[in-house]
Amino acid sequence: MLQETTEKSDDEWKKVLTPEQYHVLRKKGTERPFKGKLYYNKNKGVYTCSACGQELFSSDSKFESGTGWPSFLDVISSDRVRLLEDNSYFMHRVEVVCSRCGGHLGHVFDDGPKPTGKRYCINSVSLDFKGAEEEKEEEKAES
Repeated sequence: MLQETTEKSDDEWKKVLTPEQYHVLRKKGTERPFKGKLYYNKNKGVYTCSACGQELFSSDSKFESGTGWPSFLDVISSDRVRLLEDNSYFMHRVEVVCSRCGGHLGHVFDDGPKPTGKRYCINSVSLDFKGAEEEKEEEKAES
């Protein structure tokens, strides 16, 4: 399924994102470990892209990796992210970006637990969280 894209100019992104969100999402920065707003979140719900609102990760796939950033076993659907080669800083990594807006989310590594063996290491500032109760309210409003 083809995802609708969100395109904005650099100036438009600066107007709608906080300076920290802009640094991470648009300039491929990284937030400080163990400081993110969602690192310690254990509530049930869905993690969305903080730039465009696309649903990315379920709380059911979140796990404690000890790395300082929210970590997930997998995405909600493979079409929600794009995986790109990242050879910056003299390392080979796989960058994870939102398929809708192109925002930098973090990286994925092959050192996660079973069943996927993946660790999507995602910047908390790149995410918003929609709790299970919020989801139920939205479903009621749509029907």
